[in-house]
Amino acid sequence: MDPQALILLFSFVALLALGVPIAFSIGLATLVAIFSVGTLPSTDVVAMRMAGGIESFPLLAIPFFVLAGEMMGAGGMARRLIDFASALVGPIRGGLSYVTTITCMLFGAISGSAAAAVSSIGGVMIPEMQRKGYGKDFAIALTTTSATTGLVIPPSNVMIVYAVVAQNVSIAALFLAGVVPGILTGLIIMSMCFIVGGKKMEAGERWQAFGAICKAGLQAVPSLLLVVIVLGGIFGGVFSATEASAVAVAYAFLLGVLLYREIRLTRLPAILLKSAKTTAIVFLLIATSQAMSWLLAYELIPQQISEAMLAMTDNKLLLLLAINFTLLAVGTFMDCTPAVLIFTPVFLPVVTGPAIGMDPTHFGILLIVNLCIGLCTPPVGTCLFIGCSVGKSTIPAVSRSMIPFLLAMIVALMLITYIPQLSLWLPTAFGFLG
Repeated sequence: MDPQALILLFSFVALLALGVPIAFSIGLATLVAIFSVGTLPSTDVVAMRMAGGIESFPLLAIPFFVLAGEMMGAGGMARRLIDFASALVGPIRGGLSYVTTITCMLFGAISGSAAAAVSSIGGVMIPEMQRKGYGKDFAIALTTTSATTGLVIPPSNVMIVYAVVAQNVSIAALFLAGVVPGILTGLIIMSMCFIVGGKKMEAGERWQAFGAICKAGLQAVPSLLLVVIVLGGIFGGVFSATEASAVAVAYAFLLGVLLYREIRLTRLPAILLKSAKTTAIVFLLIATSQAMSWLLAYELIPQQISEAMLAMTDNKLLLLLAINFTLLAVGTFMDCTPAVLIFTPVFLPVVTGPAIGMDPTHFGILLIVNLCIGLCTPPVGTCLFIGCSVGKSTIPAVSRSMIPFLLAMIVALMLITYIPQLSLWLPTAFGFLG
């Protein structure tokens, strides 16, 4: 490996170990590595690559989807989705665990945030599951893992980031590609609930009258329509993904302020400020990561990694297994967005090369599912930390209950990895892939 690559790696790891925020660690490590080349104007190159990295029209969708998610989270949507899911599957034995998973899937997909799903759904469902006899740690583990499915089921900001970094990857194709894997992951998590819950699962409530089920469904329909409007508009050619994000904000405003009336106008400045802070963090990560990606390409690091992996084996199954293992390890100490930004340019040339021949859309789903597992594992598992905070428990206490659900997610990951049609069937059927 080139000296500059080693300097980049050492600087990045050292800065992270010192507790420097990851965006600054990426930028400073890149600056040091470029400076070591000696023939490049380091500050000029980093500044230019950072500015160019966020000069992308598709990235405009991120602040709008973030704002729409914040407004939906504050607009009383979680309670209505819980009521609807309870009416559908609550009477089944162990129904409360299935309600938690289904609601997390719906809320995560609509809000585009796994963290928001854990805090919003967990705040209601974790105490309720405890009241019904489930263990607290079991409830936290289930909510934490279920919430990550919302990053795979569209719309998803992480998919937009991947599409921009990967280049020549359709956001609409990625959105469609995530539908089946996201639902599959949720179903496998529910199956694990049945396996590990056993006799501890509650018997279920009495079936509600058909009118009550319809009423719960009607109250949830406006929230669910957000996904229909956004995805339907994109796939129908009515608007682009970026324009769809603006439509999502307008719809979320009408829903939270005028229909549900749970967002007062006086709360809007706080919601806007929170969205702006989240967007600023994401865009700083994108900017610094794009500078690092340029340096990696300049030093031919992806090609060197590809050659090194192919030198060990040319077996497609083993190469994919090695990439999955690496990404699972990365996810334990790096959040989803920076990991996508850093490792997409490293592994994409490997998987799309002749040895594996993977479609970049398929790899995007594989990458995101991998990193979703990392959100549930220490030491940097964002969703795990939030779940423990909401459920008033500790990571060591929850870890044992987390193991079966992590295994369920790994089973889903293996299926998604080795059965490409799970990801490619829908985008191919809709004509987004050849």
